[in-house]
Amino acid sequence: MDAFFASIEQRDRPELWGRPVAVGHPTASRSVVAAASYEARTYGVKSAMPMARAKRLCPHLLVVRPDMARYRAVSAKLRAILLEYTEAIEPLSMDECYMDVTTDLKGIGSATWVAQELRERVRDELGLTASAGVSSLKFVAKLASDENKPDGLCVVVPERVLEYIHPLPVERLWGVG
Repeated sequence: MDAFFASIEQRDRPELWGRPVAVGHPTASRSVVAAASYEARTYGVKSAMPMARAKRLCPHLLVVRPDMARYRAVSAKLRAILLEYTEAIEPLSMDECYMDVTTDLKGIGSATWVAQELRERVRDELGLTASAGVSSLKFVAKLASDENKPDGLCVVVPERVLEYIHPLPVERLWGVG
């Protein structure tokens, strides 16, 4: 999902639409950014960043308290949609997962087409955007899912995996820190 918590806030609160938003505690001295809208990201605001730093980078940042119950409810709706396509889902968090669509429950016939249909359903049914990476390897699919955010799709066919990974900086390699 793209900026999941912040996107839900923007979807549900029209006054936040198109504005730099961070989800976190606005007054806590040691608060961190749980999620940042793409408008906030243009100022360098990122998830897990200290809120004080985020406010320095973006003085007009709108900080919204998290509503975890609402985010869990949206996550449950998302998961119900995903389970219509495959039972082979490996959650990474409330808003992110790996899906193996080898067993294609809808008979779509292509992982790329599944990803496209899922993104459309998420947009239509949840009012949110999702980005997807499609590859024969989980590691590469995860990298690809970040490629065209927000609302993007990146497909890396098996013959192009090394060509895709080779030029990436080490910071892009998921799990390497």
